[in-house]
This record gives sequence, structure tokens and C-alpha cells, in this order.
Amino acid sequence: MKLVFVRRHTHSTRSRSTAARLATVRMACAFLVVAVTSFAGAIARAQTTDTMVKDSTEQNEQPSGTSTDLFIMGGSDFDRPGLLPRANYNIGMGHTFAFLKRDPIGDELTFAYTYENSGSHGFLHTNFGEHTESAGVMKNFSLPSTKTLTGYTWIQEGITSYTGNAKVQNRLYSGASLGAIIHFNNKNSIWIQESYNKVVTVPWYTTVSIGYTYSW
Repeated sequence: MKLVFVRRHTHSTRSRSTAARLATVRMACAFLVVAVTSFAGAIARAQTTDTMVKDSTEQNEQPSGTSTDLFIMGGSDFDRPGLLPRANYNIGMGHTFAFLKRDPIGDELTFAYTYENSGSHGFLHTNFGEHTESAGVMKNFSLPSTKTLTGYTWIQEGITSYTGNAKVQNRLYSGASLGAIIHFNNKNSIWIQESYNKVVTVPWYTTVSIGYTYSW
């Protein structure tokens, strides 16, 4: 009977030991499942966050569809014959339209007023003035390997009024410009341009201008 008792005790001990091992394995498996699930969830959340940040960054980097420019420029005409220098002052506004972005002629519509000294002498001002109100279309384009510097073309048509004579004389004006923009930030920039100008009954002339532009 003693031997039987010992055998039963050993069998019972082994059963409890096996059950304990099984419980330990089950707990380890459960812990592993929880760990894997948590890790996978963390990776998924990280990927989602990275995607959202990337999309937000790309949206912020994309230029807005529209913008408005207020520009003030000063320069010199070189009148013909003789390439005589004469003062040229220009102020105007332009508005960029998203639906014109792919238009080859221009994506910004402008309106400008220009005063030019049309006297036979002097540079800044005389009693003989040349006043031009013009509407135009400007095409902005990027330059390779830089975001600080961009270029533009500008076509304008308007009416030029000559003052200082007995009667004001009105003439048709046409102009074409090629320029560069130095961007300090999204709102402030410097424009530099060379223009070809033609007023009916008057010899053509060129203008070199530099000015400040505020955009919003």
C-alpha cells in the first residue's frame, strides 16, 4: 500500500507540473499575441501619421491658386532718336487666376498707370507729361534649380495721353516686357524688367525698371 501511495503521489505531482507548464505556455502565447498586436497597431498609426504629415507638407508647399500683387516701379526710358533718358514711374495691381495657370500667354491680369517725362530736356519731370493707363496679361514661370528667382513676360495695351500742349493728345499704346522677380518671402519681392514700348505716331522706345511688389 505504501508503494501504491507513492506512485499515486508521483502521478498527481506530474499532472500538476504538466498543467502548470501548459498554463505558462498559454500565458506566454497570450502575451506574445498582445505584444504583436500592439506593435502592429503602433506601426499602422505611425504610417498613418507620416502619411498625414507628408500630405499636409505637400499641400503647404503647393502654391495657392490665386494671388494679388501691388507693384511700384521706377526706371528710365531711352527715347529715340538719341537714346535720351527720361524718368518712368509705374504703379499697378495684378491678380493671378488658377484657371489660367496653363495658358501660354499669361496667368495674371494687370492694370497699371505710368507717368513718363516727355519733355525735350530734364529727367525727372517737365511740363510735358506722358500718362498711360494700360491693361495687360502677365505670364509667370519658374527657373531651374531655384525658388528665389522667377521670370515673367508681360504684354500690355492701353491709351497714352500727352499733356503740356494746348490740347491733350491721346494715342494707342502697346508694350512688351521681360522680367525677373527676386522673392524675399511669400509677400515681398523685387521686380526687374526690360520693356519695349510703342505709341502710335511716336518712335518706339525701351524702358529699364526696378520696383517693389507686395503680394497677398
